[in-house]
Amino acid sequence: MAELDIARTRKSLFTALLDARDRFGRNKVALEDLERQPITFGRLVLGSLVLGRKLAGMTAPDRPIAVLLPNVQAIAVTLFGLNAFGRVPAFLNFTAGLKNLKAACEIARVDTIVTSRRFVEQGQLDDIVSALGEGRRILWLEDVRTTLTSMDKIRGVLDSWIARRVHAGAKVGPDDSAVVLFTSGSEGIPKGVVLSNANLVANAYQVKALAGDVLRDEDVFFNPLPIFHSFGLTAGLLTAVLNGMKSVLYPSPLHYRQIPKLVAGTEATVMLATDTFLQGYARAAGENDLAGVRFVIAGAERVKEETRRLWDRHSTVILEGYGATECSPVIAVNLPESNRPGSVGHILPGIEWRLEPVEGIDEGGRLHVRGPNVMKGYLDQDAPGRIVPPSGGWHDTGDIVTVENGIVTIRGRAKRFAKIGGEMVSLAAIEAMVQGLWPDSNHVVVALPDSRKGEQIVLITDKPDADRDALLDHAREQGFPELWVPRSILVSSIPVLGSGKTDYAAAVEMAHRLQAML
Repeated sequence: MAELDIARTRKSLFTALLDARDRFGRNKVALEDLERQPITFGRLVLGSLVLGRKLAGMTAPDRPIAVLLPNVQAIAVTLFGLNAFGRVPAFLNFTAGLKNLKAACEIARVDTIVTSRRFVEQGQLDDIVSALGEGRRILWLEDVRTTLTSMDKIRGVLDSWIARRVHAGAKVGPDDSAVVLFTSGSEGIPKGVVLSNANLVANAYQVKALAGDVLRDEDVFFNPLPIFHSFGLTAGLLTAVLNGMKSVLYPSPLHYRQIPKLVAGTEATVMLATDTFLQGYARAAGENDLAGVRFVIAGAERVKEETRRLWDRHSTVILEGYGATECSPVIAVNLPESNRPGSVGHILPGIEWRLEPVEGIDEGGRLHVRGPNVMKGYLDQDAPGRIVPPSGGWHDTGDIVTVENGIVTIRGRAKRFAKIGGEMVSLAAIEAMVQGLWPDSNHVVVALPDSRKGEQIVLITDKPDADRDALLDHAREQGFPELWVPRSILVSSIPVLGSGKTDYAAAVEMAHRLQAML
């Protein structure tokens, strides 16, 4: 198994970018986006220094700076530019709704928001930005650019030749905060997760250490996942760029018809996505659109067999991985030569793990991990500005897993088990059973309170003619007890977060509402 040189990860994000520039060359292309104007490592460093110095002059070093931008080159330049001058970006999930966005700004003590007029107009976010801007300063990138003088640009060129010395003046240490991300809230109220420089650099290097020669210098990553989601940030951007590969950023994962065409146009060889999005791309793609993609790294939700079947016709291997925002996020991932569908692959080098027993569950346990990629801590909701570190460095993932020869298989989230008649029932296992019967549809299973049995199972599905009798017969054939068969079936579209994950909180609320109407 691959090993990780921990000492090599002890650096800032900007230093890691400089290392990549010096190793792979100033003229190698680092980034591309929808505009199809690639920028090299040298230009990325230059742009980061110019923009970063300007933003640093407009902001205070002691508070995170909220960043509300889509997946375009500007978000990467902003990230590295802020880091170069000791500022910490807090990436806002613009799909989260005003209530969650306000909560995020309050817990992070945000007083400045960096965004773009073009993005706000195209995304119809005017009302949200206006509300967030009450009592806060809005920095429009278009306005910032107009303030750049010839002297600013000349200084940027000079800075780029002594970039390490310029960055040293900011005194950014490996354990200093690098970014603030906010959990998606799929199980409740979002939390502010603080990741250090070493956390992010380590995770990017851990993935490369595990993958070895599987990832090549000439690989092109296509990343339609938003940077406010840790999978998009680290797997889609940092793993590529900090290891000398090109990352192609795309602003919305929902453009099913456009994305396969751009994948072909950019000659992408590696793709990042969730199961929900992968199905859409495979169905919409032309015959040769995805032919150059060697493999897809899938995360955030379980990959369905139907998804694998759809991608088989493009001869693309799906490598399922697993992670958590608190772990920067990658914990495990499959490899082409040892791909085990149904599992989430090998635990990354440098990560310690342990399983804690769970009442009512005989196989596996609750996964706890510790390593260089595990977060600095959560923002304290009761004391804004304070960071609460994980106890002893261990993060409780909340996932029930089995581990065999270092390969992880997820059995379900601890929160996604229902207790019915005294028996622990896995909602994820029921979803898999339903998926086996109706593979062309999407399903989510939730548990609602029940006065008699403690909890009852409800299936939400987008299959119009879903029939409980057919489901009951299928469950019996598969050896599932009748207790595991959903009592109610509600036909509706499945609520999904901006990251592509199922929005379980919304699903539970929907089930409550629909049942009340019956």
